[in-house]
Amino acid sequence: MTNTNITNFRKDIYNLLEQTIKYNEPINISTKNGNAVVLSEEDYNSIMETLYIISVPNLKDEIIKRANDDDKEYVSESEVDW
Repeated sequence: MTNTNITNFRKDIYNLLEQTIKYNEPINISTKNGNAVVLSEEDYNSIMETLYIISVPNLKDEIIKRANDDDKEYVSESEVDW
């Protein structure tokens, strides 16, 4: 996470935002009234999707269960008639 104060953030906003977008590295901006965090849209969407999955009852458990299922229950891609 990149840490900066509000003055330096204002001076270098373009470069800081471009780095956040390119490398998905959040920016922690400190001010005298508290801190703020800037995220890339990709990171934000990932967080929102994770929160959604966690909010659906039993979905997390079902995903974990399916990930641990025996592969014998599935048909390989090469066996599917497209």
